[in-house]
Amino acid sequence: MFSFILVITVLIVVLLILASCVKIVPQAQACVVERLGAYKDTWSTGVHFKVPIIERVAKRVNLKEQVADFPPQPVITKDNVTMRIDTVVFFQITDAKLYAYGVENPIMAIENLTATTLRNIIGDLELDQTLTSRETINAKMRASLDIATDPWGIKVNRVELKNIIPPAAIQDAMEKQMKAERERREAILRAEGEKKSTILVAEGKKESAILDAEADKQAAILHAEAEKEKRIKEAEGQAEAILKVQQAQADGIRFLREAGADNAVLQLKSLEAFQAAANGRATKIIIPSEIQGLAGLATSIAELVKNTDGNA
Repeated sequence: MFSFILVITVLIVVLLILASCVKIVPQAQACVVERLGAYKDTWSTGVHFKVPIIERVAKRVNLKEQVADFPPQPVITKDNVTMRIDTVVFFQITDAKLYAYGVENPIMAIENLTATTLRNIIGDLELDQTLTSRETINAKMRASLDIATDPWGIKVNRVELKNIIPPAAIQDAMEKQMKAERERREAILRAEGEKKSTILVAEGKKESAILDAEADKQAAILHAEAEKEKRIKEAEGQAEAILKVQQAQADGIRFLREAGADNAVLQLKSLEAFQAAANGRATKIIIPSEIQGLAGLATSIAELVKNTDGNA
């Protein structure tokens, strides 16, 4: 019975040892394996077996991109202004062996290297350049850190200046300057608005004056046309009346002729028509010879009647 228990115990221990020799490496990770304390191999994703007792997994390495947010570091600009800048570094481990054996504390090493590189870059820039050249500073820092961390199996993908904190006095001056700039822009916008308003008012008055002048012009044209039409109608009426009078007179003479009236009566009727024509607006009248003879006869008769009355 004791022997059976001993065998079972040995089998369980052997199984546990064998199970411990089977290693599964997940995605985006790597394992650094040592044999008797020396580097042997780097395991990638998948199932691996190690020799018990003499081999061990020395370090598990995360191959994903990582982010290191470092606290603000004091830096001095070229014009002797002290400010604080905090940075964010995005890096990725590309070589697990170099990462495991290259440096004791990689994150601390990156932080110190970042602070040193930042001081060197900012020391060559003035305050205004520091505030307006973030992209340039980020590119320079990424290039410098990538070269410095390459022996550690680390690749720096990008570096970002998270925040730039100038001294309080400079912050107050910057705020006042920004306030003055906002007020200046506001004044410019207000002046431009007033200018546009004035222009619109002037254009409105101009348009109104043009419309008024156009209305007066149309009214004058319509008045002249109405007056012209009135005079034309009056002239046509007068001409028509004269034509009717002359037609009536002509008809009367024609009726007398048809009735067999003598020449004297016709001459008297002609004289009456001449008298009606003379009452018009004509300033020059041509008297026919027949009417002149009739007028002479009428004068002779009048003289004869006068002499007869005197003798009596």
